[in-house]
Amino acid sequence: MNIYNSLKSVFQNLVKENKNNSSFIPTLLVLVTIPLSFAINNVALGILIAVSLFTFKKKNFSLQTELIVPILLYFLMVFSCFWSVDIKSSLVALSKEIPLLLIPICFLIFKTFFIEQKQKLVAFFSYSMLLYALYYVVRALIRYFISKDTRVFFYHGEDNEDYGLVPKLLNAIHVSVFVAVAFFHFFTKEIKTKADTFISILLFGFVMLLSSKNIVLVIFLLVLIYLFFFSKTAHKMRLRNLLIFIAIAGLIFSFGRIKQRFEIEFQANTNKSISTNVIEGIPAVVHNVSVKEAWTNKMFTPNDYFNGTAFRVYQFRIFTELIKENNIFFIGLGLDASYPKIEEKAKYYNLYLGKNGEDGYQNKNFHNQYVQNFADLGVFGFLLIVLMLFINLKNAYKSKDFVHFAFSILMISLFLTESFLWRQRGVVFFTMMYCLFNSVNSTNSSKQE
Repeated sequence: MNIYNSLKSVFQNLVKENKNNSSFIPTLLVLVTIPLSFAINNVALGILIAVSLFTFKKKNFSLQTELIVPILLYFLMVFSCFWSVDIKSSLVALSKEIPLLLIPICFLIFKTFFIEQKQKLVAFFSYSMLLYALYYVVRALIRYFISKDTRVFFYHGEDNEDYGLVPKLLNAIHVSVFVAVAFFHFFTKEIKTKADTFISILLFGFVMLLSSKNIVLVIFLLVLIYLFFFSKTAHKMRLRNLLIFIAIAGLIFSFGRIKQRFEIEFQANTNKSISTNVIEGIPAVVHNVSVKEAWTNKMFTPNDYFNGTAFRVYQFRIFTELIKENNIFFIGLGLDASYPKIEEKAKYYNLYLGKNGEDGYQNKNFHNQYVQNFADLGVFGFLLIVLMLFINLKNAYKSKDFVHFAFSILMISLFLTESFLWRQRGVVFFTMMYCLFNSVNSTNSSKQE
């Protein structure tokens, strides 16, 4: 009976908010279907576009600078097709990147959400991520009882999905980001129930199981920032909290084993990494490339194995070489057109190219959104993504909304290790959240007052 009443209350709340703004439910549909198949998410996006067009009123249109930036980025992608070194790949990628154009246009033409409505959208999104997390935990338990393989509780599986907490297509790192935003919604509630605390612990544990060290580290730092600078008790003792925060940070980074771990990561030859493995199925006996070797070696062998960090250093190295050799500082290689050049470099440096259907290093993108934008779209593509992140962080700080602030920091960090916007779920999630948090209702401020 309690479940029925709760579901009834949720439904009534959705109907009420949709009456106030007809784009509420369509926007929510796009957000909650991001982890589902691309087809379902595309249908949800189509519904949002249709509702935006059918309910368009001239008085609702607002030319907001924040929402123009992603549109400019998409136009740059379109123009890059004219000089692309791989025109076919660039044209195909345009359809994948079209949320950068369509979602901001929707936010420009439909009635902008009030702050309270934005908070409710984030709340509903967070509860949906909780449901996904519960589903994958139960799924892992069932698969463990069948296979007795503990790998079902961690990271993502391979293409055959024999193991992994989430399917490879969904990507553990991407799911970590979705769940991290939901975690901060529950964790930063001013009035927390026992259920909120339990959900926060569960979501954090789920992120831990997904094994994205980068995201876990950022969440940990954001939790400290919230406790010391944003929570109610933090306002009373800012100086004390600042000193404690510096002391904790110093302790963490001076702790012997952690310091040694980073020294090994950057200097020694090891297969362990603070980032995830690049390819699976490597031979048992390999040479583990250090970060220094990844940057300086004149040649490698197919027996050289790169951990996540070393490989990203190698990728940045070949990026600088491509900029010089192809004279593409201003224009880039073209949208999604860097793959042939990456493959050429892999062959030139004699990297492992895969065998028996296994992936090689030549098929990997730059795993860095800043570098990816620069390589594919030139310096202006790089500046546009930096501008979006700056706007996002600035508005998060002004709004005093910690979930927005957490999203901003997570994106800045994630873009260092992932070409997030070059994946359909990534571009939909980032663009939706960016537009939701940064769109401004002209009556918001007056309503607050």
